[in-house]
Amino acid sequence: QVQLVESGGGLVQAGGSLRLSCAASGRTFSRSFMGWFRQGPGKERELVAAIRTNTGSTYYAYYADSVKGRFTISRDNAGNTVYLQMSSLKLEDTAVYYCAAGTLGTMTGLNNYDYWGQGTQVTVSS
Repeated sequence: QVQLVESGGGLVQAGGSLRLSCAASGRTFSRSFMGWFRQGPGKERELVAAIRTNTGSTYYAYYADSVKGRFTISRDNAGNTVYLQMSSLKLEDTAVYYCAAGTLGTMTGLNNYDYWGQGTQVTVSS
């Protein structure tokens, strides 16, 4: 089983920046990709960004249109930790952010994520 632990959430003013971290442990060899989801109050879960985590894999990242140019996803060399650097934050970015991992299928497939962290709250204030 893959275990995911998120950190870095908190309160930030609009226009500011925040970095989320997700540490993975367990059967790390089975992870192919990891992503960040978010869910605002009364809203559907949304894939924010995703990245391949296989060691030595060709770099590829996905971003939702709503965060392109503002958010950056990255990982360490071993693929054990993924980050979400959030800049130029807006009020609508307020949500619970979840780290997730999958092994099969494409990283943009919403049903392809098998392991989930418990979530971290990000609140953007004016």
